[in-house]
Amino acid sequence: MPRNNKRATLLRLSSRLPLFFFVFFFLVSHFHQSEARPPFACNPGNGLTRGLRFCLANLPIHVRVRDLIGRLTLQEKIRLLVNNAAAVPRLGIGGYEWWSEALHGVSNAGPGTRFGGAFPGATSFPQVITTAASFNASLWEEIGRVVSDEARAMYNGGMAGLTYWSPNVNIFRDPRWGRGQETPGEDPVLAGRYAASYVRGLQGDGPGNRLKVAACCKHYTAYDLDNWNGVDRYHFNAKVSKQDLEDTYDVPFKACVVEGKVASVMCSYNQVNGVPSCADPNLLKNTIRGQWRLNGYIVSDCDSVGVLYDSQHYTTTPEGAAAATIRAGLDLDCGPFLAVHTEGAVRQGKLAVADVDAALANTITVQMRLGMFDGEPWAQPYGHLGPRDVCTPAHQQLALEAARQGIVLLQNRHGSLPLSTSRHRTVAVIGPNSDVTQTMIGNYAGVACRYTSPLQGIGMYARTIHQPGCSNVACTTNQMFSAAEAAARGADATLLVIGLDQSIEAESRDRRSLLLPGHQQELVSRVAAASKGPTVVVVMSGGPIDLTFAKNDPRVSAVLWVGYPGQAGGAAIADIVFGARSPGGKLPMTWYPEGYVARIPMTDMNMRANPARGYPGRTYRFYRGSVVFPYGFGLTYTTFAHSLAGAPGQVSVPLTTVKKTTTSLAATALRIGHINCGIPALNIHVDVKNTGAVDGTQTLLVFSAPPAGDWSMNRQLVGFEKVHVPAGSQRRVRVGVHVCEHMSVVDRFGIRRVPMGEHEIHIGDDLKHSIILQANLE
Repeated sequence: MPRNNKRATLLRLSSRLPLFFFVFFFLVSHFHQSEARPPFACNPGNGLTRGLRFCLANLPIHVRVRDLIGRLTLQEKIRLLVNNAAAVPRLGIGGYEWWSEALHGVSNAGPGTRFGGAFPGATSFPQVITTAASFNASLWEEIGRVVSDEARAMYNGGMAGLTYWSPNVNIFRDPRWGRGQETPGEDPVLAGRYAASYVRGLQGDGPGNRLKVAACCKHYTAYDLDNWNGVDRYHFNAKVSKQDLEDTYDVPFKACVVEGKVASVMCSYNQVNGVPSCADPNLLKNTIRGQWRLNGYIVSDCDSVGVLYDSQHYTTTPEGAAAATIRAGLDLDCGPFLAVHTEGAVRQGKLAVADVDAALANTITVQMRLGMFDGEPWAQPYGHLGPRDVCTPAHQQLALEAARQGIVLLQNRHGSLPLSTSRHRTVAVIGPNSDVTQTMIGNYAGVACRYTSPLQGIGMYARTIHQPGCSNVACTTNQMFSAAEAAARGADATLLVIGLDQSIEAESRDRRSLLLPGHQQELVSRVAAASKGPTVVVVMSGGPIDLTFAKNDPRVSAVLWVGYPGQAGGAAIADIVFGARSPGGKLPMTWYPEGYVARIPMTDMNMRANPARGYPGRTYRFYRGSVVFPYGFGLTYTTFAHSLAGAPGQVSVPLTTVKKTTTSLAATALRIGHINCGIPALNIHVDVKNTGAVDGTQTLLVFSAPPAGDWSMNRQLVGFEKVHVPAGSQRRVRVGVHVCEHMSVVDRFGIRRVPMGEHEIHIGDDLKHSIILQANLE
């Protein structure tokens, strides 16, 4: 009898039997579900562990952890310091693979997760850069909740672990970075808000500090170069000022730990100012665990402990490398290095057994919080989750909704979009990404539940004529262009789906150019010239592309950026193109002209512009130059007007001390440590009116520009809200601005300060308001 039918029969019988028999049949049902995998640790039926204190779930976790560590030999302890932790059979503990990935859905990119049997796939949401473009924190948390539901279901079925090395919250500092697609973009406030929201969704809000799954924010820190112009991440020394580290690179990681309460942080391959990040006690022990108070473990990026010895030659012996990393605060090695060399480090006196125990205490505590030493999961929270909870209709609908919200309308000449099903009955669908599936889910993806390609999506609204034009995104020849032009001439409208894929931008693959690869630009121009109807260009990419040619071509009617929109990407594109939904996404990164990359090497980590040496700066916060499309840009099918309903004009900032600052910046910029940062947020109330003819969603962005000073900052994002407003209606939105978090700046010594004086608040594209901060010296 099939497993599902067997369980249904047992449950029907149980309704007619006493409680004892119900429990018996329930146990038998779960036994059959788990017969293909080994039992979980501390299974009540295991005589080896019965009565051992680390298996007693009613004891405090720290007591259980101490008991377990005390039972291990040194050799057993060392084999638990690596991602493929070895079993301890004499204690009934099976081996465990720590490395699983869930960047935008449960993934088999890591060895800890596999698909097959009752779990053929999992919901694949849009790549992070696309989801970030929604500027919708509640959406990010809901995606995290769904991903952790599916992760727990697969764990219960023996197909996955519970420790997921996601999200990636590095700053998308340089438009050429191949992994920028994995991040929430270039703004540290947005990245921090995304990190905390997604982590909360993944980890849940279980009682008693319990975890649904354990998330991990990576890659700490100043990591945003993979392989560019002969420099790779394994040898790169990121030279970062204290100012940039404090106000850019570290911001999302701090939010992840402090606000998201993440269970893990991953240190990166690169060095930071000459010290490998995984061997730097200032970064790990002092900052992550000391200042931010991480309640969890620190893991290395894979093989980075070996890299700092073999490639960076940071230590003279492998035992020295093992000792340096563990003493610095590293708890777990993704890779074999610590399993091979830690015992030698202890024997040579470079490392104390107490240091090994401290590392294990952090990892095992997380496992205890996950319930991994509480026996079979069916009797625990989330134990009910199984195959029926993966790829559900609701989960797949959320993937579609996330893709819709992340699509950004960059251009819409003469209101060409949306298309009409009555006037545009035949659509030519052209371009190398016009009928792709796996391209839509980007990297660190798993096996999707199903796919809807752009061609399939448009086919739900109109008859399609398909001509790819190029065989792939490299587009090395224009021999297929004539057929594409003919298709455009014979259709009522043309959709050109162009852009990039993982062959152009990916991990270990940074771009050299911001232009479209190969002959794609020629394809767009020729097809647009031939098209008898509107020509809509859909750009599928993680990083920005210089589309100046399309922006200036009057024959290009509209441009959409869709990132990598996930398994339902084609349906989302079609819904936007035909007006079933109005676009509301905003760009989470600046789109620079091609000339930008000629002026600035990827290896230069400075954020601030330096006109004296011809350095233009990075990201919208510091860049001074022309752009193709600015950060936060995005059009809709309607128009919105904003009016200020309420906001403070003058704020008295309470001090914890009247000690005056002694730097050259004087007392006009107060140190955070001298301010009472517990004051409530400043509430800015904005009325958003839809002044157009169709319903729409407004993504309201609020920026702050500090008073003039030695900050080299243009403005910074302080808040955002998403609101749906029917045509002709008005909605009131509240944005909370925290003085210490959002109105502060960092001086050149790395000290965060709040400038006194007039801060200019930019609300949307058409509203400004000034808030004057004054120190309360009483």
